[in-house]
Amino acid sequence: MPRERVIFLVDVQSFFASIEKTADRSLQHKPIVVAGDPERRSGVILAACPLAKQWGIETAEALWEAQQKCPGVTVVKPHMQKYIEISVQLTAIMESFSDLVEPYSIDEQFIDLTPTLHLFGGSPYQAARLLQHKIQQEIGVYARIGIGPNKVLAKMACDNFAKKNKEGIAHISYDTLPATLWPLPVRSLFGVGSRMSRHLERMGIRTIGQLAQTPVERLRKKWGINGERLWLTANGIDESPVSPRSHDEQKAIGHHMTLPRDYETLEQIKVILLELSEEVGRRARRKGYVGDTVSVGVRGARFDLPTGFHRQTKLTEKTNDGLDVFKAAFDLFCTHWDGEPIRSAGVALSGLEPDHCRQLSLFNFETTLKKERLSKAVDHIKNKYGAAAILRAASLTAAGQARDRAQKIGGHYK
Repeated sequence: MPRERVIFLVDVQSFFASIEKTADRSLQHKPIVVAGDPERRSGVILAACPLAKQWGIETAEALWEAQQKCPGVTVVKPHMQKYIEISVQLTAIMESFSDLVEPYSIDEQFIDLTPTLHLFGGSPYQAARLLQHKIQQEIGVYARIGIGPNKVLAKMACDNFAKKNKEGIAHISYDTLPATLWPLPVRSLFGVGSRMSRHLERMGIRTIGQLAQTPVERLRKKWGINGERLWLTANGIDESPVSPRSHDEQKAIGHHMTLPRDYETLEQIKVILLELSEEVGRRARRKGYVGDTVSVGVRGARFDLPTGFHRQTKLTEKTNDGLDVFKAAFDLFCTHWDGEPIRSAGVALSGLEPDHCRQLSLFNFETTLKKERLSKAVDHIKNKYGAAAILRAASLTAAGQARDRAQKIGGHYK
């Protein structure tokens, strides 16, 4: 029987907040939260340090709610460029332990130590402590590490145990699965949200163990392949490798924006759709993709009566040109918009394939080449002088957001 793999899921505690405390020692013993600007509708808690969490503050809640819970909380604006740089540094540290490192999110990464474990004492715990210490010494942040024979068990070891014990390290093996994971409530299973947990509880499935012992046919009949996936996860079955290239191939390239105010007129919304489409085209070109499916999603302005839609359309030819994307996106919007104000919008391009192997039409070959040359020239200017170096005139109107967003990463200032 082959030996169990040794997979770590490394998670940095309160990543954004920890980095801010490392950068400013005066914050060390204060409750702090990292949050955006409430005036621009980004006043949401992105991270809360352990001291702030003791007051009941939670990630993703509104800043004003957090300030009510803890009136003395220190609010720090996010520095996204710094967080990305630290995340890359974290990857480099992990790559000194194994070349099999797979980023899962900005603050979570998988690492497969099966081939190199003997170089770090031979024990998963020893290797985890060494990695934990190195991250603390070089970056100044505290990492929790879940250990398992596959990615899903490593993830659940981290979320359910390593984050809650003093060591910050926890191990789930196939042998210990029934004693460790199965007694937990079904909502603790990776991939089960509040809605799914309610469905399962109505079926009499209240623990992960009960889910693991439910006939897979029953789950498959009710939820199809998703039901089978739940059964596999509950039984700790996951054959997916830790792959450094797992995110190289994309299914879609999209861009979404929460607007600084409600946009009420078609002319205002048209500007936003144009900016979103241009950014989608630029990202597709940078990554070397073309696509033939454009989708648009918007959310209405009212919280008490959620409105909006998400629709897609197929193009006759694959493209990565922003204007091509915009024309399809704008037609979709005009077809499905109910005329009510919107507070957020998103545009995406899917049906992707590498741009070097597509079939060009003989009837508009010259036009396509001209658009590509123009797009490359614009990309070159933006790459050299910044995203706001060259803009469409529409972006200079009051509705435009491109200049402001050029200073941001992920919707937050760098």
